[in-house]
Amino acid sequence: MFFSPKTKHFFADCTEHTVLLARTSAAVPPLVIEEVRECVADDPAALAEALKALQPKRTGNFTQAICGIYPVRRVVRRVTLEPKRVREPGYLNEVAAQQLRIEPEQHTLMVLNAHDGKEYDMTQATQKEAVVCGLPAEDIVSAQEKLLAGGLYPDRLELGTLAMVGALADYLGFIKSKTPVLVLEMAADITQSFIVSAQGLEATRAIPQGFEGMIPVVQKELNLKDEESARKLFYSNAFDFTGLAPLLTKKLLKDLQSSIGFYEVQTGQSIGQVICPMLPPKLAWLEPAIAAQLAVPVLKPDLPTWLQSLQITLAAPVAAVQDARHLGLFGLMAQPINPAAAHAAAPEKAS
Repeated sequence: MFFSPKTKHFFADCTEHTVLLARTSAAVPPLVIEEVRECVADDPAALAEALKALQPKRTGNFTQAICGIYPVRRVVRRVTLEPKRVREPGYLNEVAAQQLRIEPEQHTLMVLNAHDGKEYDMTQATQKEAVVCGLPAEDIVSAQEKLLAGGLYPDRLELGTLAMVGALADYLGFIKSKTPVLVLEMAADITQSFIVSAQGLEATRAIPQGFEGMIPVVQKELNLKDEESARKLFYSNAFDFTGLAPLLTKKLLKDLQSSIGFYEVQTGQSIGQVICPMLPPKLAWLEPAIAAQLAVPVLKPDLPTWLQSLQITLAAPVAAVQDARHLGLFGLMAQPINPAAAHAAAPEKAS
């Protein structure tokens, strides 16, 4: 195995549809993001071209990178613990089996504090609310193999969802937002729903509705001969589906409104904005459509200003980056040295 000399550092945020890549001047802040590239997922030639553009003088077989991944079976769920039982043998496995409906022995899992993302202290166990995160052990192996096949050697492998949620919580703290944001990670058959505030991860839910659930509606409404024809049209961006959005998202919105309503009754907080950071470009119309039905705006973050507070500078070629899809990529880099001090000078913002 051969590597290129490590004079620069690289980050890769690998979603189901898109790979975002960045070259930086250092592995940790202070750093400069020198270049950002994007390519379609599951396209080795496109990935190789993007890596070559980022690292034209690469002489080895692999580009070493800090990688964020989003396996379909990833687990990022907020749970309620019984602090007095945390140190009992088998208790956390019981939580995983009963609250998360997974087989813990087949997963690699970690328990984090819900409000700061730090590892949950089992010896103290004073907090009831925690986040269980991880993935099936076999998915770690397959993810690594896929990265290697694309020419990426992971220096560090993270769940991209955690990097994204951490970045968003830090951003909301930076702008002193008083309202939480609904985050939807949409995939073919499932939508991971998160409510994130400046205080951390407030609520989670896995909703068994995704893009594929919209295909039969497309077929019916447009009188297409079969689902495959509907699928090709849906993913092609060759038709304006905006008018059909309420019908296409009806089942998803029903589940979403139920979970949002429960959260708002429990906390007295209302959702202020929404983002869908993992949408493929051709389905980007879904984000404003969902926001309109929820009667909230889409979050448009001021990423350069926030990054500057974390000692991360965007070089001129990427200075205009304003896309919330980059939160996961930037979250892999962000390491607030003193968040309270960094956010002290940020302007007040109501939402």
